[in-house]
Formats: sequence, structure tokens, C-alpha cells
Amino acid sequence: MEGAPQLRVAQAGTTPTPDAAATAGRRRVGLGVLSLLLGMVLGVLDQVIVGTALPTMVGELGGLSLMPWVITAYGLATAVTTPLWGKLGDLYGRRRTFIGAIALFLIGSMAAGLAQDMTQLIAFRAFQGLGAGGLMVGAFALVGDLVPNPADRIKVQSVIGAVIPVALVGGPLLGGVLTEHVGWRWAFYVNVPVGAVALAAAAAGIPAAARSAKQRIDYAGVALLTTVVVALTLLAGWAGSQYAWGSWQIAGLAAVAALALVALVRVERRAAEPILPPRLFHSRDFNVAQVLGLLLAAGMLAVMVHLPLYMQSVRDVSPTVSGLMLLPFMGGMIAAQLIAARVVLRTGRIRALVLTGSATAAVGLALLTLLDTGTATALAAGMGVVAGFGIGMVLQSTLVVTFGSADRRDIGVASGLLNLFRAIGGSLGMALLGSIYAAASQDTLTQRLGAEAGRALSQSSEHLTPETLAHLPAEALAAFRSAVVDGLHSVMLGGFVLAAAGFAAAWLLRPRMAPPAGAPGKPPTEAA
Repeated sequence: MEGAPQLRVAQAGTTPTPDAAATAGRRRVGLGVLSLLLGMVLGVLDQVIVGTALPTMVGELGGLSLMPWVITAYGLATAVTTPLWGKLGDLYGRRRTFIGAIALFLIGSMAAGLAQDMTQLIAFRAFQGLGAGGLMVGAFALVGDLVPNPADRIKVQSVIGAVIPVALVGGPLLGGVLTEHVGWRWAFYVNVPVGAVALAAAAAGIPAAARSAKQRIDYAGVALLTTVVVALTLLAGWAGSQYAWGSWQIAGLAAVAALALVALVRVERRAAEPILPPRLFHSRDFNVAQVLGLLLAAGMLAVMVHLPLYMQSVRDVSPTVSGLMLLPFMGGMIAAQLIAARVVLRTGRIRALVLTGSATAAVGLALLTLLDTGTATALAAGMGVVAGFGIGMVLQSTLVVTFGSADRRDIGVASGLLNLFRAIGGSLGMALLGSIYAAASQDTLTQRLGAEAGRALSQSSEHLTPETLAHLPAEALAAFRSAVVDGLHSVMLGGFVLAAAGFAAAWLLRPRMAPPAGAPGKPPTEAA
């Protein structure tokens, strides 16, 4: 019966309708790709969307000193679960784990939007990060299940890769717009409708791939890695601020991190399927690339969090405008990534590229120490271009080095480790630089107002939003803005040191990497 209308259409001399099964297959693939794109957007967006919302967020909830942990908790949870999600996908099915990651992320988003204090917000951001790790891993891993044809797979991967810079650029601006017009909580609530579409598209479009019964999860490795990262992050955030460097708390954290690291190395050498395969770390280039990614990711987040704080607290601009003021920094990053990819393809000169990028990043971060209470807003924004360009060049180069140093069988694992070390760098960097910021700003308040008045203003600033700053007495407002500037200077000097360390590490890279066969400007035989 179903074929009768098709027969009459054919007899009438018209073109038969496309095969229903083929049409349904294309629709399914389209829905699957949509879910991957939206998942990647959500994971990347929430790394940066809170940057422009943080000043209002922490002022309302009370907890300026805890501000870095809103970023750190998310990055930390993402970092330690990234290796685990890949294994879970192989063991239980990538479709199921991707859907589970979206669900976790949405629950965390709703809870973060409902948070009533900073402790709750930080905890729910960590919960968000648990899901975000699965979104990042699943988006690329599922492409093979959706698109078996290699040529089409490359196209889909390119589209997914293209949304990352769009999300990075648009995140701060979107966060500012939402904070200014509907409230900072919508920086989290906005994930819900987008995530709901991703969830429905994943359920309808991603096929249930076969599971691998041979996969083993390195639970001991995951536990030890988590212990190392958490202990180091707490040490970086607490040393010199919450506790003295020589205190038993800091000494204890250092001992825990060291012992867990030694145990991790031993466990990974013996594990059947380690989360940190030792064979990858036999390559010096691979190791250097991870160190560079760790160092420069910290510098990137330092700018993206503290520059909006400066813009809103010192330059008195709105959250939306502070998001716009980050565009030069983000634009510099994206431009550098495009240029770096072309340079490597044409010349293979990877060490010179990384040296140039790390030196440029160091200079750019040093330039940001020239900002003061009277710097014009447009000039302050434009000064971020140099740092963004250098950071983008190094981060793109580490991607090339990582893939070029790994065997074909290890490309997926190597990619996960690159993201892992960047996330660890961001978490450690934000904790350390946030502690430096708090100490520097407190010193300035003490010097300007005296110990008692400075301490009182510091405590009251825990609940100061950019809108309520105008109600401070003139002397207190001037002191507060000077404290923000001095804190910013300390953070950027810290970023400069990290970039300089990256410059020193870059000398350990080999001078050239062979461009892929057929790369522009190279004969196929030479490129090979």
C-alpha cells in the first residue's frame, strides 16, 4: 500500500521522491552533528561566560576573595574527568555517556543559577565541570560513529573546531549582556534551553555504537591524578594568603601532592590501560608541549577574569562593555592561531614559532601592568591584543607538536592529555594568581587607609558590586580602585613570569617538524 502513491507519481512522468531511508539517515546524522556542536559550545562557553559576570556575581553573593575558585572549580573538575570520560564511552557506549554528560552539565547549570552563596556556587560549578569534561571528549569521539566517511568526517571536525573560537569570543560578551539586562544567574540558565535541544538531538541522532568489552578503567590512576591536582591547586590558592608558607597545612598539601605523584607514576607504568600512557611521555617534544599549554592557559584565564574586573571596578563600564573590551584580546588569539597553523604547514619551523609566541605573550602581559586608574578604556582594551596574539600562537603550536609527537594510535589520547594539562594549568594558575591578587590588593588598602580601615573596606568589598561602588566615600573609592589596579599588576607580572618560563622551555623543542605530505610550499617528497 505504501508503494502505490510512488507508482502513480512515476507513471505521471515526474521524478520519484528520494528514498525514505536515505532521507531519514541524513536527518539523523544532521541531528547528531547538531548535538555535538551544541555540546562543544556549552563546554567552551562556560569556561569564559562568567568572566564578565564575576564582579556582579561575587558582590551579590559576598566573596571577592573566593572569585578565582568560580573558574578554578570548573576547570579542575573538567581536567580530572577528561581522561575518564573517554574510557567510559568505550566501555558503556559513547552515545550513552555523551547524553549523561549533557544531563550532568544541565543539572550543574541550574544549581549554579540558584546558588545562594559563594560556597554553593563553587560546588555547583565543579558539578558543571564534571559534565563539561564529557562534552569536550564526546564531541570529537562521536564524529567517527556519526560519519564513517573520512572526507566527510574531516569536514565535520572542522565545523566543530570552528565553533570553539566563536564560543570563546562570544562568551564574555554574552555574559556581560545577560548580567546587565536580566541578571548574572542567566549566565547559567541560558544553558538549559540550549542543552535541552542538544539532549533531544543526541537521543534522536546519535546511533548506539557497539561497546568494547576489553576496555579497563584505570580507577587508581584517576584517583591519584585527582589527588595531585587538587592538592596542588589548594596549595597554590592558600599558600601565603589563607596559611603561611611554612604552616603545617601547606607542608601537608605539598607532601600529599608529592607522594600521590610518585604513586601515580608507579601505577601508570603497571596499569593495563593507563589514563596517562607512559609511552607518550618518552617524547621530549610532547612533554614540552604539555608544559607550554599548562603555562599559557594560566595566562589566558588571568586576563579573561581580571581584565573585566578592572574594566567594571576601575573604568566604571557596564558588564556588556567589559565583554566588548575583551574582543581585542580574543581576536588576537584567534588570528594568531590561524597564522601559526599556516606557518607550520609551510615551513615546519615550530621552535621559532613557539619562541616568538611566548616572547610576544610575555611582552603583552607586561604591557598590561601599565594600566592605571586613569587609562582610557579603549586603550586598555587594545593593549590586550599583544598578549592574546602571543598566547594564541603558543596554544596552536602545542596542538601541532602534540599531534606530531604521537603515533597514529595515540592521537585521541594525546588530544585528551593536551586538554587535561591546559585545564590543570588554568586551575593552578587561577588559584595562584588569585591568591597573589588578594594579597596585593589588601596591601594597597592597608597602605592607603591604614590597617583597620583597610581591613574594614576589604571585608565590605566582599559584597561590593560595580553598581554600588559609586556609594563609597571618595577616599575609600580611590583606595579601592588603586587596590584593584595593584592586584591586576601583580597578576599580570605573574603571567609574565609564566610566559617567560614558557619561552625558556621552548628552547627544548626541536627546530623543525616535517609538514604533512602535500603541504603548501613543499613538494610531496620533501614534506614526507
